[in-house]
Amino acid sequence: MWLKFEQRTEPSPLMSYLSPAIAVGLMLVSGMALFYVLGRNPFAGFKIFFLNPVKDWYGVSELLLKATPLMLCAVGLSVGFRANVWNIGAEGQFLMGALAAGGVALHFPDSTSPFLLPGMVLAGALGGMAWAAIPAWLRTRFNANEILTSLMLVYVAQLMVSWLVHGPWKDPEGFNFPQTQMFQPHALLPLLKEGNRVNAALFIAIAALIIGWVFMNRSFLGYQMKVAGQAENAGRYAGFSSRRTIWLGMLAGGALAGIAGMSEVAGPIGQITEHISPGYGFAAMIVAFVGRLNPIGIFFASLLLALLYVGGEQVQQYMQLPSAISNVFQGMLLFFLLASDVFINFRLRRMARRQ
Repeated sequence: MWLKFEQRTEPSPLMSYLSPAIAVGLMLVSGMALFYVLGRNPFAGFKIFFLNPVKDWYGVSELLLKATPLMLCAVGLSVGFRANVWNIGAEGQFLMGALAAGGVALHFPDSTSPFLLPGMVLAGALGGMAWAAIPAWLRTRFNANEILTSLMLVYVAQLMVSWLVHGPWKDPEGFNFPQTQMFQPHALLPLLKEGNRVNAALFIAIAALIIGWVFMNRSFLGYQMKVAGQAENAGRYAGFSSRRTIWLGMLAGGALAGIAGMSEVAGPIGQITEHISPGYGFAAMIVAFVGRLNPIGIFFASLLLALLYVGGEQVQQYMQLPSAISNVFQGMLLFFLLASDVFINFRLRRMARRQ
């Protein structure tokens, strides 16, 4: 007897939902093996990485804080991914949204207007959309691959942040550190509870998830984008505009990534620094696929990825492991997810060995 891959007659709905769970399970097992290889107690590593971060309310609040930008970026990306619009540049759009929102705060340093924070949110969304519009225009005008163009623009955005905090926006009283002045209190998002850092951006993220679910599952425009992604020829025959699909997919991702950037500089950071994001824009792609491009799944997937960030900080502190350990876990999760997804369209079948 031997095993052979056989293509299914239609994709398996069961495996579509089981695949993320299998990937998480394999990541946990492989993670414990990794701790053992690194000379650490795997059970102690598991406890510190996955249980310590949620043992008290402060840990849970940190989890929600890091999950917020992941939710925002991932739900925006999923709008485009459903239509086969591959926006890989959410990290750059995140940074440009942070710059645009931070620019408003720095331009009105003494403002006490109630419109300051809404203006920063709007500026963040417009900054992210403007950056996402570049690959959208290149795709619709010159048929340039949006994967490459959106990804390359990430490095341009990083260099722009670096130039501003080393140059025009550098805090003259910041002891030569590459950072801007701290934002004044009216330019900071209100905390949900004193004693922790989770702020009102969490409500914005939850609202984005709800609006995203309604748009993708209950609107005609969302239906058009879904059809265009699953059956491009059918969408073209039905008269659905591919140009509009590309623009909507890119701009939705850019807007929400930009708002996520605003939530960071007006939230836990309180200023613009050279390292605004620990890679939220890239991690959000994993969140989107683990969540099956569904806002409900994205909510739980963002908590999982946030746990990897917080857990990475914990093992760095208590087990003297490098901070990159969280990126290793993210990579394992993505690898196992892609491997598990093979069984959505294929299955293993036992075959009799020929004599």
